[in-house]
Amino acid sequence: MRVLLVEPEYYTKYPPLGLLKLSSYHKLKGDAVLQLVKGKKFPKVAPDLIYVTSLFTWAWKPVHEAVRFYKMFYPNAEVWLGGLYASLIPNHAALSGADHIHKGLFNDAEDLRPDYELLKDFMPNWDGSIIFASRGCNRDCGFCAVPILEGKICRVKNSIKDLIQPEYTRIILWDNNILASPKWRDIFYELETLGLKVDFNQGLDARLITDEVAERLARIKLDSGGGIKVRLGYDFQRNGPSVMKAIERLNAVGIKGRRIMVYTLFNYIDDPEDFLERVRNILHWGAVCYPMRYEPIYTLEKNKYVGPKWDAKHLDMVQRARRVIGYGRGAFPPYEKLIEKFDKAKGFDEAFELRPPKGG
Repeated sequence: MRVLLVEPEYYTKYPPLGLLKLSSYHKLKGDAVLQLVKGKKFPKVAPDLIYVTSLFTWAWKPVHEAVRFYKMFYPNAEVWLGGLYASLIPNHAALSGADHIHKGLFNDAEDLRPDYELLKDFMPNWDGSIIFASRGCNRDCGFCAVPILEGKICRVKNSIKDLIQPEYTRIILWDNNILASPKWRDIFYELETLGLKVDFNQGLDARLITDEVAERLARIKLDSGGGIKVRLGYDFQRNGPSVMKAIERLNAVGIKGRRIMVYTLFNYIDDPEDFLERVRNILHWGAVCYPMRYEPIYTLEKNKYVGPKWDAKHLDMVQRARRVIGYGRGAFPPYEKLIEKFDKAKGFDEAFELRPPKGG
């Protein structure tokens, strides 16, 4: 069996983990994995089996283009389409013309170490072992696809050592709520003893950050990029006390506020004034605020949805503020002048109003 692995032409800064695991699975079976390619490419040898992955639902067009390309030029090959989009909207994914739509995880490959050898040509500068120490989440947030795709905490691992690529210097945890795992202490101990840089990429549940969790985090070489060490979420006003306490506990063990990024959901069931209050809180707590615009789980177009208490004007004001006064990818740092601007404002419109440039 000759296998081709395809990631469509959408943007992502991470390698396609599912395809890397499928490569390991097929090599164990004795099959020949030809290549991992981006978009529409002609492999040197005609494949018998083609796997096409997918990411967010709104990035479906390049997925369909890839499937149709390979179906046209390799009509005798079986084309399988899987990934996030295919799992969430399988009926729409089937319109691509793929022979098989795979929903959810590929169980036989899930616990295998990804075939990172494929990245030497695909992403030659890649330097991170991507790992799930658990799947699922015990929360049931309506804006999140995890409860639908993975359910409650499951597939819990006691150890992740065997999943680490020896030459890599980073470990990237993709767990959706690692602190809800009954084995989080074992995983944290391994991360501490391994001494590699660690990125809890999907963030940590502020409600589960106890003094013990904070102390154990301080022993790990945390590095999420851009100077950030820990990511939290502040989706609803009612979670404010938990977020504040988590930041205090992290500060107490030496993880300072400017090393903490707080994802701040907006355009969901909140309104602009609710969002402004959460932004103010985060900055006063000394952390970095990262606004996250809500997108419906099944949307086919990005940045088109307008929440029931929002409108296009106010959404645009947030986006413009992120471009003008934000840093990095649009985060608000706890700078004194920015805090003063938000504090003095009588409401959202004044807080997010941007002065025209001098002479403009």
